[in-house]
Amino acid sequence: MNEKMTYKAAGVDTLEGAKAVDLMKAHVKQTFNDNVLAGLGGFGGLFQLDLLNDFGAGRRRGDGIMHHPVLVAGTDGVGTKLKLAFLTDKHDTIGIDCVAMCVNDVLCQGAKPLFFLDYIATGKLKAEKIADIVKGVAEGCKQSHSALIGGETAEMPGFYGEGEYDMAGFSVGIADRKDIITGEHIKAGNKIIAIQSSGVHSNGYSLVRKLFLEDMNVDLNAYVEDLGESLGDALLRPTKIYYNAVSTALEYCRVNGIVHITGGGFYENIPRIIPAGLSVAIDKGSWEKAPIFDYIAKCGRIEEREMFSTFNMGVGMMLFVDDADAEGLLEALKAHGEKAYLIGEVTEALEERVVLR
Repeated sequence: MNEKMTYKAAGVDTLEGAKAVDLMKAHVKQTFNDNVLAGLGGFGGLFQLDLLNDFGAGRRRGDGIMHHPVLVAGTDGVGTKLKLAFLTDKHDTIGIDCVAMCVNDVLCQGAKPLFFLDYIATGKLKAEKIADIVKGVAEGCKQSHSALIGGETAEMPGFYGEGEYDMAGFSVGIADRKDIITGEHIKAGNKIIAIQSSGVHSNGYSLVRKLFLEDMNVDLNAYVEDLGESLGDALLRPTKIYYNAVSTALEYCRVNGIVHITGGGFYENIPRIIPAGLSVAIDKGSWEKAPIFDYIAKCGRIEEREMFSTFNMGVGMMLFVDDADAEGLLEALKAHGEKAYLIGEVTEALEERVVLR
């Protein structure tokens, strides 16, 4: 070997990495608030707590002061939905999915999201592409009132395929200990308020890819009459962030439980917060869902239970509230621009924890 070995020759271009940081700074800065003490580029993100306001300071929040603050954290990625971003070369919304998957879990505990950090790994770093991804992360942070205070972009030649990357992140929120939502107060007679999803969100994409890309070999960019758009557009629609819905609900009444419908659909996620000895009865057809779900079921000849075990089926989040609060909360949510539906109730134990009727 006559040539001198360099890091760039091994596949890592540190100058391209520095360029990516410069390109993403404008997007990141848009998420900063008075609690952020340092800009992008340091060894750690700094976020002070003394300027915080309480979250959803409604009837159940008492004096609006956090007497025993508890940090609530959630971490997640986007999963194989990333494959569709690679195939369509659309990368500016996938970051919203990453934020949403983390923030929505934190919101389920009744916590106010504070800040977010992301991790992106790729085989060959392209500054413009990374900046596009971070643009989506920043947008998700703005929607969730979170500061994007740091992250990591790793160039890993030989580890990822050409044009591929992976990403994950984590959200940190805060709640007063007395206000943390666990589901322990859910009881028979509670009503279930559903907040509409934006589409498939970020779960079930291994099934989606096998169906449309392997079995049917579909052109993602082709217009689909049943959907009113291309399949790629329908499947890449970013995950809804439920900050507005949860804050509205907490301002209106006590919320006994919140469920984020992710992997495992209705049958796995709802039982996570339902106390022993109780079930939920859900009225099919009581909410509006995007046409993508019926299209998936039709194309794959997928049975109803499998659909409800895999996808959110048009419901991204469920709120469990006392019967007396249900109608008023529905109106409050709709007044704040949310598509909300009364879809069922909590009952004494039935043959299953989740019953679709």
